[in-house]
Amino acid sequence: MLWVALAAAWFVTVQVRPLLDPDEGRYAEIPREMLTSGDWVTPRLDGLKYFEKPPLQYWATAAAYSAFGVSDGTSRVWTFALAFLCLPMVYGWTRMLFGVKAGLVALAALAVSPYFEIIGHLNLLDAAFSFWMAGAILAFALAQNAPTGSQNERRWMLATWAAAAFGVLSKGIVVGVLAGLTLILYSLLERDWRPWRRLHLGLGLPLFLAIVTPWFVLVSRRNPEFLQFFFVHEHFARYLTTVHQRVEPWWYFLPILLLGVLPWVRFVGGFARRAWFDPGVSEQFRPQKFLLLFSLVTVVFFSLSGSKLAPYILPAMPALAALVGVDASQRWQFLRHVSWFVAGLLLAFAIGLCVFSIAKNAKLPLEVLTWSSIAAVMALCAAVAGQLSVPAAPVAARPVILLCAASVLGWQALGSAYTAVPPLRTGKEIAAAAAEEIKPQTALYSVGQYRHTLNWYLRRNLTVVDYTGELELGIRQEPGKESLSSAEFLARWRASSDAVAFFSPKVYDDYRMLGLTGRIIANDGTTVVVSRKEFPDIPAT
Repeated sequence: MLWVALAAAWFVTVQVRPLLDPDEGRYAEIPREMLTSGDWVTPRLDGLKYFEKPPLQYWATAAAYSAFGVSDGTSRVWTFALAFLCLPMVYGWTRMLFGVKAGLVALAALAVSPYFEIIGHLNLLDAAFSFWMAGAILAFALAQNAPTGSQNERRWMLATWAAAAFGVLSKGIVVGVLAGLTLILYSLLERDWRPWRRLHLGLGLPLFLAIVTPWFVLVSRRNPEFLQFFFVHEHFARYLTTVHQRVEPWWYFLPILLLGVLPWVRFVGGFARRAWFDPGVSEQFRPQKFLLLFSLVTVVFFSLSGSKLAPYILPAMPALAALVGVDASQRWQFLRHVSWFVAGLLLAFAIGLCVFSIAKNAKLPLEVLTWSSIAAVMALCAAVAGQLSVPAAPVAARPVILLCAASVLGWQALGSAYTAVPPLRTGKEIAAAAAEEIKPQTALYSVGQYRHTLNWYLRRNLTVVDYTGELELGIRQEPGKESLSSAEFLARWRASSDAVAFFSPKVYDDYRMLGLTGRIIANDGTTVVVSRKEFPDIPAT
């Protein structure tokens, strides 16, 4: 029942918050187009080929649409579910090797991480990828701690290969890079090459290839440009160059890592030191040092990349949570300290969001106040959980679950409050405002911008004007679907009596100077919506 309660808390906002631009809209829309077209091999965005990422999350989300309908909730169910499954996975692994108390502390450490909470409740690829990546690393550690040649060793190594394969289908070959570098570094530091002889390549590699290969073969046969774009452009060029224009300083991930471990930051030095020197649970392998090395490799590897985004180091969090669980399970004050820290964080962020909203917009929207109040109540619940942690019963299931649920609900409430602070970061409301003007035959244009959530909430593709961005490959590869020039768009616009265009504000002003006619039907500060219908000769105002 405790796990059911925690799961209920985890999924409570799956349908509540609107999808945010750009990523949540993108990863909801691609599976919708996949389901609509019936083509489950070639991913498409706005009707154009989109090869930036592998298809596993698209497939799972499209399957959810098929089974439960197309909605904000079903678009998130895959990433929410796999992020949640990281919690029992970390608990189970730590419990198997180090006992129940260690498992409970590891569970709490992961559940109260603000970074893990925030990314785990967004429709991104990173939460699911972290589940498979952490699953591969944890299964590998279990295999290496099993008796040599045993059934357990073989079973856990096959689980490692399978998790790695699903990780490749989630986000690409970075799985092999992170795992391989970790194993190489571990072997060099420990002068121990035994793990390389226990990989079960004879069974594991065929299993890996059987999972990974079919889609890569099919998509390459149908799209000759795929291999060069996916492997060269999206892996090597993204890492080695600044082609994606996501340049950040080398220390970019350090404050993000701090956010991840913030509630238990005072314990980090101690558990890292003990993990480094701990002899392990057997003479065969040192799992704590291996997990610590994996976490370091993950942070350093992405810090050296020419392209950096905040979610990239999420795979390190389950491993770090397991390490703190092992180290702090005998420290009764750990849960009390963490509980009070979480309570303070939730309350501070709740107050801060309200103050920010008032300062920015001279008002406090009711939705912001409501969600911030819920976060404040969850802060109180976290504090109560801390009070239940006493020396006589240092780690008990009920206080841990209360703390976890309070943190999970609190950060979701803060996320919902942030979403409601103007300006809105979603196209939901502006799509609804334009909906009355849009019929099945209405021509739709996106001019000077591409706002991902508009496709999603309109359930339509848009013709792109004066924009390429991440749609460049599809525009280049599919003649007839190219981006329109200004002159081509104006010619179509003037010839039409039933069209709606979504402009970036600056671009809209430029088109007015070119003689654009129409009627503004919505404007949220990010997008100006103009209708041609019934007003063919009136200048836009």
